[in-house]
Amino acid sequence: MTRRHAVVPTDLGDLTMVADGPNLAAIYFPGHWHLPAESAYGDETTADDPVFARTATELAEYLAGERRDFDIPLATDGDDFSERVWAMLKEIPYGETTTYGALATRLGNPRLAQRVGQCVGHNPISIIIPCHRVVGADGSLTGYAGGLDRKRRLLDLEEPREVRESRLF
Repeated sequence: MTRRHAVVPTDLGDLTMVADGPNLAAIYFPGHWHLPAESAYGDETTADDPVFARTATELAEYLAGERRDFDIPLATDGDDFSERVWAMLKEIPYGETTTYGALATRLGNPRLAQRVGQCVGHNPISIIIPCHRVVGADGSLTGYAGGLDRKRRLLDLEEPREVRESRLF
C-alpha cells in the first residue's frame, strides 16, 4: 500500500483522511488550517479502504461517547520537537486539558510555549492525537485547526458528567 487519501463523512463533517500503508497519517477538517500540499495526500481512494473504515468506526464510537482511546496505528512525520509535542498530546487523558505552557515546562523550558503551540496547531492527526485538549493559560479556548466550534464540541463530549451537570448553562 502507498500513501492515499479519501474524504470520509462523519458527524464532524467530511474529513479528509490520509493513510500511509496500514497507518493513519492525517485527518483534516473542511477549512482546516495548515494543510500540506495536495501531493502529500497520495492517490485518492474510497472511504471503504481498511484504514479509513476503521478510523471512521472508531471516530463514530468516540463521538457517541462509547470510546475514549483510539487503536488505529498512526504514522506522523514531524521533526524531533514536533514528534515530542505530539507524543505528549497523546498522554493527555480523556476529559482533561492542559496548557501550552505546561507542555513547554514538561519539555524543560516554559519559554517554548509559543513553539509548542505551533506544533499543536500543525498536529496532522486531529482528534486521534487530541490537540483539542490544549487550552490557553487562563483556560480559554484558543485556536483549533478544525475551528473553535469543533474544539468546544470535542471538549464538551469529554467533559465529566458531574462537571457538566453542575453548570447552570
